[in-house]
Amino acid sequence: MMAYATQMEAARLGIVTPEMEIAAGDEHISAEQLRALIAEGQAVIPKNKRHQIGHPKAIGRMLSTKINVNLGASRDCCNIDVELAKVQEAERLGADAIMDLSTFGDTRAFRRTLAAQCKAALGSVPIYDALVYYNKELAEITSDEWLEIARIHAEDGFDFMTIHCGMNQATAARFMRNRNRITNIVSRGGSLMFAWMQMTGKENPFFEQFDELLEICRKYDVTLSLGDACRPGSTHDASDATQVEEMITLGELTKRAWARDVQVIIEGPGHMPLNQIASNMKLQQTLCHGAPYYVLGPLVTDIAPGYDHITSAIGGTVAAANGAAFLCYVTPAEHLRLPNEQDVHDGIIAAKIAAHAADLAKNIPHASDWDDEMSKARQEVDWEKMFSLSIDPEKARKIHDENPSEIKDACTMCGEMCAMRNMNKILNGEVVTAK
Repeated sequence: MMAYATQMEAARLGIVTPEMEIAAGDEHISAEQLRALIAEGQAVIPKNKRHQIGHPKAIGRMLSTKINVNLGASRDCCNIDVELAKVQEAERLGADAIMDLSTFGDTRAFRRTLAAQCKAALGSVPIYDALVYYNKELAEITSDEWLEIARIHAEDGFDFMTIHCGMNQATAARFMRNRNRITNIVSRGGSLMFAWMQMTGKENPFFEQFDELLEICRKYDVTLSLGDACRPGSTHDASDATQVEEMITLGELTKRAWARDVQVIIEGPGHMPLNQIASNMKLQQTLCHGAPYYVLGPLVTDIAPGYDHITSAIGGTVAAANGAAFLCYVTPAEHLRLPNEQDVHDGIIAAKIAAHAADLAKNIPHASDWDDEMSKARQEVDWEKMFSLSIDPEKARKIHDENPSEIKDACTMCGEMCAMRNMNKILNGEVVTAK
């Protein structure tokens, strides 16, 4: 068999890899169809060569919508056992990817634990980790050290890395000229790189030494997630010139990555009014040449702290139905604190609902099978089957059992007036009574 460095190189050589076979089976398409999409950059399989136990998943707008879960320790909440419990919950609920955003503690040991235990695709943001790893002031980190931290994350087996390559001096200058945003730069990694450039006067090393970054990604087959440092952090700031200019730069970097057979996904908003989401997805497809789009939400309103898993699910559904391939979950704790295990649970369920609703809208093969089975179970008033088919079986059962009906084939909403129950009876030739 011909040697290949990355899934994209294999695809371009006409090789169907074992990872493509597995991922294509999940999508109910042929491995050859998936190979063609990967060759064109329209789909990716994030699978670091050193992440031995992962289950390969394909990400692309014409495939089923995938979801990512963010977690990780911070200075104020640094219990690794708690973070590992969140990881286990995420995998139990079927998260497609897990991103470690840790900013405190022995971050490398935690990454290696994740790589050894997790089957989901693993992602990280090396910029965060640089301050922890080097343990020095932001302005003292050198250009070479920024590249080295990316290399370390690749060596640790992480499948995709979000790196804010588009936050260059030109983008920063545009931001400074047009200071009409309410929320400035809300990307944590983007703000750190902006601050580093402002303090040192140097160019973003990930932009300036992009070819070296690509060699790191190519060596380990790390999918490069081009971070949107200028994503809107409020509905007011959505779709402004700073966001669009960075997107143009990300499109240019995408072509350079593809020239080295490096897989790419593009990060997107953020916060965005509902009426702008569809057009933003189309704009990204044009400017970034159809590379898979990875969105945080978008959150469609800014006034719902405690309920941002809902504002995110609304925006995520519209985004995915219009071309986004990958949804980053948002929890009820967004903007408030580090999420706990229940927050993680609620955020995952909301994101999965959004992803599935979008798959129905996109007519993804067999997406409607699940809904059809649930509808049949409802028509048959088969409670156990309804519970098992629920996206959150434990919650569905709990709510039902809190106030059960005396009538076996009904619930306390309708009782003997249950349409399902009465139609079953009358169509079977039985008498329907009001008692």
